[in-house]
Amino acid sequence: METSKRHWTLGVKLTLVAAPLLLLALVSIGLTLWVSWQLDGGAAAVNEAGRMRMQAYRMSLSIGTGDVAALPHEVREFEHGLALLRHGDPERPLFMPWDDTVRARYATVESHWTRFRDRWTRGDPPAVSGIVADTAQFTDRIDAMVGAIEAHLSRWTTLLHLLQIGVMALAVLGSALLLFMGYLFVLEPVALLKQAIERIQTGDFNARVACVTRDEFGTLAEGFNGMAEHLQSMYRDLEAKVAAKTSELADKRERLEALYDVTSLVARAGTLDELALGFVQRIRRVAHADGVALRWSDEANERYLMLAHVGLPASMVEGEHCIRTGDCHCGVQPAEHEVRVIPIRQMAAPMLGHCREAGFETVVSIPVRLKEHLIGEVDLFFHARYDLTAAERSLLEALTAHLASAIENLRLNALELEAAVSQERTFLARELHDSIAQSLAFMKIQVQLMRDAMASGEAARMQQVIGEIDVGVRECYGDVRELLVHFRTRANTEDIEPALQTTLRKLEHQSGLSTHFNVTGQALPLLPDVQIQVLHIVQEALSNVRKHAGARRVWLDVAKQPQWRIEVRDDGAGFDAERGPPDETHVGLRIMSERAERIGAVLEVLSTAGRGTSVVLTLPERLPAAASVPTA
Repeated sequence: METSKRHWTLGVKLTLVAAPLLLLALVSIGLTLWVSWQLDGGAAAVNEAGRMRMQAYRMSLSIGTGDVAALPHEVREFEHGLALLRHGDPERPLFMPWDDTVRARYATVESHWTRFRDRWTRGDPPAVSGIVADTAQFTDRIDAMVGAIEAHLSRWTTLLHLLQIGVMALAVLGSALLLFMGYLFVLEPVALLKQAIERIQTGDFNARVACVTRDEFGTLAEGFNGMAEHLQSMYRDLEAKVAAKTSELADKRERLEALYDVTSLVARAGTLDELALGFVQRIRRVAHADGVALRWSDEANERYLMLAHVGLPASMVEGEHCIRTGDCHCGVQPAEHEVRVIPIRQMAAPMLGHCREAGFETVVSIPVRLKEHLIGEVDLFFHARYDLTAAERSLLEALTAHLASAIENLRLNALELEAAVSQERTFLARELHDSIAQSLAFMKIQVQLMRDAMASGEAARMQQVIGEIDVGVRECYGDVRELLVHFRTRANTEDIEPALQTTLRKLEHQSGLSTHFNVTGQALPLLPDVQIQVLHIVQEALSNVRKHAGARRVWLDVAKQPQWRIEVRDDGAGFDAERGPPDETHVGLRIMSERAERIGAVLEVLSTAGRGTSVVLTLPERLPAAASVPTA
């Protein structure tokens, strides 16, 4: 079997030439950066060693002058410098260029430092006169270590210069090679193509380009040759083809205008009546029909109701306001999928003769389907005989598909609105059940106790129950006010900070607590739905502080980086975290946990008895889209 010859594309050729050069350049640059990094670290090590030498002289001066108080700090500074040289510091950066000589010099410095420290900084030092000689001898060891480091760095510097020279040579060589390959693979084929184009421009349609390569320029040359041949064939009957193309473009433009017009209607229409009337008006103009009727089918496709019409006589509209399947040629059977052209005059008289009475000759019936389910039909009425072309049939089917999608969108919008109302009612019911309903149940029990106390004539018991009822009424009143605050406070669509500040001010005004608000970091604003959930959690946490903490101050801290973190903390009574919060706070914590779970956040409650409570809400790094977060 004969194997086809492999052809390299222009991209592959240039990649094969440039890839090795790029790889060498990246390796050279990487080595250069690495050597530079080592030199920077070594230079920092030399500076640190010089600082250690100065520190040695400073200790000698402190010993000589008897400044014993400063000596421990200087010893710690020196030992810190030794540890820094041993372990390095990548942040500065600081690295010891270790080799055998440097290690030996460093070990010598460490051993002399041990002797120097034991002799002069611990116990009773000998005569002060010997400190100068010992310090000079010790600093000589440090100088020797610095010299070893500098010798090592000089070798790295030489290597860096060689790498830089290599990069320069590679850049020059690569540039020359790329220029040559660019001329060979690109400029020369472009010049041949340019010459052929100039010949075509002068009227020489015999101009051709030799296909010298099999890459993109070879394909371009073949295309150019085909174009030249096509121009030669078109030259004789150019006017006829231009007219045909102009007519075709006009038809396409008309179809695009019709589709755009219907699309604009679909996006703008807010009700089914507006959509239906606008659609029949537009499709009548597109199809040049004498009348149009839009019929909606029931679920069983047994009856068709006229939603909108235009160009039909009143008697026909009244008689066909609702027709059954089979009573007329209109009314598509569920099994019929295609557009039908109905020649009324050539068919047997139907049960309903309104079309004949109105003088219509032809009816075009287009079924309206949504996911293979029949939801209605569009009927076009013509006074003359009419037949559809393939383009007209395709256009009408596309327009009815847009209509079906628009009807479905209206239905989905209505369902979404209904779901939103149901969700809001569920939220209200839950809030009432978790707050006011519990308070009312408590007061109901107290009323029964009041009746028992009145029946037994216990005055003290009645006063106690009245006090409990008063507390319950106040608590219920507070819950109502708090719910109103929750419902009225809304997060800003750009930033949540103003809403949080407003909530804190309301708490301070209502309870007299001292509030503190702190924001750190910068980040993109939260999505509106996430803002609402965060705001409700903060409000619930502040409500618990007001009700149960017995605090004097409350803090609200917001950190935006590396991820959103909101913390509400107080200096109140707190509780034992191992035993859990008191029973009266279970409801509030559960509501906050449910809200945090909706947005994928983590809620933590940290508390110690007598030391306050902290509620921490940590948002995920990747928040969900606004459409997927349920609002409350």
